[in-house]
Amino acid sequence: MDDILRVDDRLTGDQRLIRDTVRSLVSDRVLPYVGDWFEEAVFPARELAPALGELGLLGMHLEGYGCAGTDATSYGVACRELEAGDSGLRSFVSVQGSLAMFPIWKYGSPSQKEEWLPRMASGSAIGCFGLTEPDHGSDPSSMRTYAKRDGSDWILNGSKMWITNGSVADVAVVWAQTDDGVRGFVVPTDTPGFSAPEIHKKMSLRASVTSSLYFDDVRLPDSAVLPEVVGLRGPLSCLSEARFGILWGVVGAARACLESAISYSQTRVQFGKPIGGFQLTQEKLAWMYVGLAQSSLTAFHLGSLKDAGELTPRQVSFGKLANVRAALDIARQARSILGGNGITLEYPVIRHMTNLESVLTYEGTEEIHTLVLGEALTGLSAYR
Repeated sequence: MDDILRVDDRLTGDQRLIRDTVRSLVSDRVLPYVGDWFEEAVFPARELAPALGELGLLGMHLEGYGCAGTDATSYGVACRELEAGDSGLRSFVSVQGSLAMFPIWKYGSPSQKEEWLPRMASGSAIGCFGLTEPDHGSDPSSMRTYAKRDGSDWILNGSKMWITNGSVADVAVVWAQTDDGVRGFVVPTDTPGFSAPEIHKKMSLRASVTSSLYFDDVRLPDSAVLPEVVGLRGPLSCLSEARFGILWGVVGAARACLESAISYSQTRVQFGKPIGGFQLTQEKLAWMYVGLAQSSLTAFHLGSLKDAGELTPRQVSFGKLANVRAALDIARQARSILGGNGITLEYPVIRHMTNLESVLTYEGTEEIHTLVLGEALTGLSAYR
């Protein structure tokens, strides 16, 4: 596909190398198999994690402890190429690096960092992030999971839901109410009272492990607490990190759908010529490319702001809101161009389209990000 605006000309040499390396990994290790993974509702996390770690993709934007220490735009480019394979693949990397490793790196104790970060960076240990609950998603301040002091220990009770990597994780970063406010806990998943059953019968993100987490009198030492943060700013800062990866990642899903639609339109013959030669199809493709290019430019701009240390949560909300909606619109248009073939896993479009329905909702629904921008514009909160 011709990059008409030459958006990738903005990449540095190192960023191009990351792009090409991740694209090669996806081409070799993911694309030949992901349709089957999606159909069978499996994700080979243990098999892929070491390969992802070897390339430095796990916690790649963090410094030290075996992490690659790349700039934010490089992380974004990697997320774009991963999600061009599948949203489940990008979600695995995003949860590992931005939601599980980042809070330990940012708020953890030296011993927590030394124990977990090198193993997580290599892919030999997998992490998950527990914030959303069955009854509290967009309003985490109302969470019911509670940790109570018991001598020098903590007793954790409650549940979390829609947790990526939960059933395969070695460690969970769990956020809970305490008498002192919301605190984060580093919970090894072999701790008695911890369980993580997988959620089945999903029609989206099928090539991804999604679980519930249950805590039944889970006893944790005081050393399990993340010592450097109290309150919701802890988990919300992690979500900003992950949302940055999402706003880049969905550009990859949109590109994969557009490329599939263009290729199909050039070879599918109706009424004596390829359907790409009809004005209605070309109009669809043109607007799809406009949406893709605008999303790419948004991602690059926000990457530049993050690299300069100037990115704000409301700017991340803009990117997540705009880019996910654009990607979903592109996927839906691509599905229409492919006709009946658009609903088969022989092509990537329906897989990306259904995945994006989840991406639209997770890590801040479209409605919540709309309200973030509304408050920024008016100075008035509409949450309560």
